[in-house]
This record gives sequence, C-alpha cells and structure tokens, in this order.
Amino acid sequence: MCMLEMLLGLLLQWYTALAQPELSPSIATSTATVVRVLDGDTVEVELGNRRERVRYIGIDTPEPYAGTAPECFASEASAANRELVANREVQLVADAEDRDDYNRLLRYVYVDGVFVNAELMRGGFATALPVKPNTRHASYFFDLETKAREEPRGLWSACR
Repeated sequence: MCMLEMLLGLLLQWYTALAQPELSPSIATSTATVVRVLDGDTVEVELGNRRERVRYIGIDTPEPYAGTAPECFASEASAANRELVANREVQLVADAEDRDDYNRLLRYVYVDGVFVNAELMRGGFATALPVKPNTRHASYFFDLETKAREEPRGLWSACR
C-alpha cells in the first residue's frame, strides 16, 4: 500500500510539471458525476437523468479482468483513476466518434481542469492507444508515454 500511495503522490506532482492541453471553451462538453470507477480507463457516470459508461479516448490501462488473472499494474491503474475521479464532477469532451462497439461513450475526461487521460499516461498507468478517427491528442499521449518509459514510471518500471 505504501508504494501505491507514493505512486499516487508522484502522479499529482507530475501534472504540474508538464503543460497539458486546456479545456477549450469552443469545444462542446457535458458535465457528469462519476458514480463508479470500473477500471483504469472506464467509469460509470450520472449524465442528466441517465447512467452511462465512459471509455477514456486515446489511452489503454492494464485490464483487471484479463482471463484468469489481472494484467500487471491493473490494480494500480484502477486506484489512480479512482483517486482522480471517484464521486467527482467531470467534464466529458467528445472527439469524432460518440460511442464504441460496446455502446460506451468515448470521451476525454477533465476534473477541476486536470486532463485525466493525460494524468494516467504521465504517471505510467496507461499506454497510448490511438483509434481513428478519435486522435485529437494522440501525439501528446505518445509524448507522455515516451517520458514515462524513459523515467521509468508506473507500469514501465513494475511490469518488465
């Protein structure tokens, strides 16, 4: 648990160290409340009068339900996501496609101006996963992944 707390503390420090894309007032957003964190890159939100599952665009975290055992660093990625968004009001920003094949909303997620997708990348909790046509921040995510690998941070140090 001490290692997890240290990683989460470092995650919060890293977001101030690197510039991140700001939430532009010209991009349509919706506000929702996170009611459940499903894993490192998926949450359930209360959006208006309905519940929706939201899959974070452009990133992929280790799966906690991968066959018989969780993938390396899955619980840490889920915990980092929970620390950032659980029971919080978030802004959801769409890209080109609205939903994936599982009918989840595809969104970039912000909480109090912090770009959650990027924070998970920065902390080494996720890998870049650009899926066309939703690639607005793909190069930024690749840059963050490269830095996390080089340090190494998160899964890049724990899952060798």
